[in-house]
Amino acid sequence: MNSLGLDASSTGESRRAEPTLRPDDFISAIPDPPSPWKELMGSFKHFIFPYGSFSAFKKQPVSGHFLSAMKRLFPILVWLRNYDLKLFRRDLLAGLTLASLSIPQSIGYANLAKLDPQYGLYTSFVPPLIYAAMGSSREIAIGPVAVVSMLLSSLVQKVIDPYENPSGYRKLVFTSTFFAGLFQLIFGFLRLGFIIDFLSHAAIVGFMGGAAIMIGLQQLKGLLGLPHFTNKTDAVSVVRAVLSSLGHDQWRPYSFFIGSTFLILILVARYLVKRNKKYFWVAAIAPLISVILSTIIVFLSKAEEHGVVTKACLLEYLKVKYVKGGINPSSITQLSFGRPYVSEAAKIGLVSAIIALTEAIAVGRSFAAINGYHLDGNTEMVAMGTTNIVGSMTSCYVATGSFSRTAVNFSAGCRTAMSNVVMSFTVLLSMVLLTRFLYYTPISILASIILSSLPGLIDIAETIRIFKIDKLDFLACIGAFIGVIFASVEIGLLVAVSISLGKILLGSTRPRIDILGQVPGTNFFCNTKQYPFALKLQGVVVIRINTAFLCFFNARYTEERIMRWVEDGELTGGKCLQALVLDMSNITSIDSNGIVTLEELHKRLASLKIQASSQGPNGGSCLQLALANPGWEVIHKLKLAKVVDKVGGEWIFLSVAEAVDACFSTKKTMDCNPNLEKLMKS
Repeated sequence: MNSLGLDASSTGESRRAEPTLRPDDFISAIPDPPSPWKELMGSFKHFIFPYGSFSAFKKQPVSGHFLSAMKRLFPILVWLRNYDLKLFRRDLLAGLTLASLSIPQSIGYANLAKLDPQYGLYTSFVPPLIYAAMGSSREIAIGPVAVVSMLLSSLVQKVIDPYENPSGYRKLVFTSTFFAGLFQLIFGFLRLGFIIDFLSHAAIVGFMGGAAIMIGLQQLKGLLGLPHFTNKTDAVSVVRAVLSSLGHDQWRPYSFFIGSTFLILILVARYLVKRNKKYFWVAAIAPLISVILSTIIVFLSKAEEHGVVTKACLLEYLKVKYVKGGINPSSITQLSFGRPYVSEAAKIGLVSAIIALTEAIAVGRSFAAINGYHLDGNTEMVAMGTTNIVGSMTSCYVATGSFSRTAVNFSAGCRTAMSNVVMSFTVLLSMVLLTRFLYYTPISILASIILSSLPGLIDIAETIRIFKIDKLDFLACIGAFIGVIFASVEIGLLVAVSISLGKILLGSTRPRIDILGQVPGTNFFCNTKQYPFALKLQGVVVIRINTAFLCFFNARYTEERIMRWVEDGELTGGKCLQALVLDMSNITSIDSNGIVTLEELHKRLASLKIQASSQGPNGGSCLQLALANPGWEVIHKLKLAKVVDKVGGEWIFLSVAEAVDACFSTKKTMDCNPNLEKLMKS
């Protein structure tokens, strides 16, 4: 290595090679980037027209237009053409197995949502049929889930009490479901899938864990047979209510015994499945068997007379005389878009839409990756949105993909979404034949089914992994967990999103700025801290700004940081500095503040040149600013703002290596590096 900090190989042929194009030649040849409106319309056309461009779509015959749109909106038209009896056998077995788990879970989740049991079954009938026609996932099982059921009950009951006004409560749930579907549909058509990403993976892990504990605490009411319970959802209020009931001897020992017994049986069945995967069906049918056996026991022994709380007892307490059976009734007339609750329904719908989509797409993509196919999030949003809009009109509440039921569906060998259809009609059969049977179902059994599904929501191993990887992500995880447990669902989500956004803002407003060095023997430049063997160049400093947006909230900081380094001599150790190269490859967008910053940086560097020449140490030396590899939108805006003219088109380059070559080719840079000319000629 020589006195310049360069070895001979790094200043050989690459330094003698002359570019075939002048820098300002390619700048003038760059076309204008598409406008934001064109990009938005392009995204919309990409969803509607599967051929990738509207012009290709127009070349099709008229009949092809309709067929292409239908295939895009209804994937069932594609896979149903190749469907055969062999595939149906696998889907039939998977659908029946799925129904055996779905029926008791749906009843339990309806109870969690503070709705009558038939509404959970309704939500397991219509939504799976809609999704089977419009969804693109082969494995995902659609229906009510614990987290969304808990979310709806915790938010809606703050507006309308489910016990004092069950009809008004039900109307608000259906209206919220309609808005949830509407938001999901809008997200899909406008390709706004990135909205879900505001809930980071760490936030979801914390939220799910907190929600599992909150749900578990609330199920103590059913497990203990408590007649009165708090409507609050925070852990302190729930524990206080449980202790108060126990202190006044209001709990029902028989209810607790029945619920605990079958809870143990369900957990043992799941443990056996973990030991031997081929017995997966044992865990799948355990909840259904528990419901059937416990209901028969209560019916034959008349256990409700001995303190066992059944659905009939609860309905009598609520002054409801019967549970409607049969197919889903229409609920169009129950959708309420007038004051004073429409704004609350929209807010609840938005939160529910995001949570439901997050879970569904995460589940769908996980199993799609296992089977080696891609799942389009925007297509799933359209399918989920349509599913919930139709569901809100047929007495259903918010449906989404369930991880536990999807895992059962996958383990049972499903091949297509037909398993959802089989499950749906099996649920319909149960609604027609078994609705009256629900009168004698112990509430403690429904609580035990929900409790048995909660351990899978608490992922301690993933929480530890997050802590090891990123401490700020761990903070978001713990924030969501604590917020959900000790405050409410919305507070937990708000805390998690705030921490995640704070992390983004911290990184965006204070972007990392790296000093780059040249890898010996190559034209590659990399971070000298990450790669200590990279060689710094005397007289020329290469800086990379690690941000995608150079804009109003980080432009001034970037300018001051660079100028402080230059003025204090930190970049060169106090030695002569002749050129500053900005690697702009990471910057994809720039606003007026960013442009002004580049102009000010150019002026301040020029003023340092004048000051240096007047003070004498570097008399006549030139401190030049060079820009390397600016993005399409960036160079377009620099041209519009005439920054290219001010900096000089000859000082804007396609790569860092070309910029460094140009800097070392100037006479003034050689004045600062007396040995460079000899090296270039060698």
